[in-house]
Amino acid sequence: MMSFLSLLLVGILFPALEAKQFTKCELSQVLKDMDGYGGVTLPEWICNIFHVSGYDTQTMVNNNGKTEYGLFQINNKLWCRDNQIQSRNICDISCDKFLDDDLTDDMICAKKILDSEGIDYWLPHKPLCSEKLEQWLCEKL
Repeated sequence: MMSFLSLLLVGILFPALEAKQFTKCELSQVLKDMDGYGGVTLPEWICNIFHVSGYDTQTMVNNNGKTEYGLFQINNKLWCRDNQIQSRNICDISCDKFLDDDLTDDMICAKKILDSEGIDYWLPHKPLCSEKLEQWLCEKL
């Protein structure tokens, strides 16, 4: 009984992160304000996000000693802080904030990355997301 009560308390005090597996059309609606930012179209964003995270907000990838978080795969070396490595934390945010279903902070940081590094920060862009983007459009918009 005591262990059940302990687990219940932990569940109440530390609620699970709310993750979301977006569809292309849901994501298009949420990201519509990013269309054209820095010369990057909405289909380019949707394509990049599909290829780096599969539209899953809880995607975490370990890559060459750093960890990349969330839909945009924002890394802990430069852009956000976690308990793994010393970070420059340019976006001034905890990396775990990129793992929930609120994309506001993700989009703000992605825009900073775009301003600093360009769209090629997201490796799929050049080979997969720079042309023939019709498949990434959502007809429901």
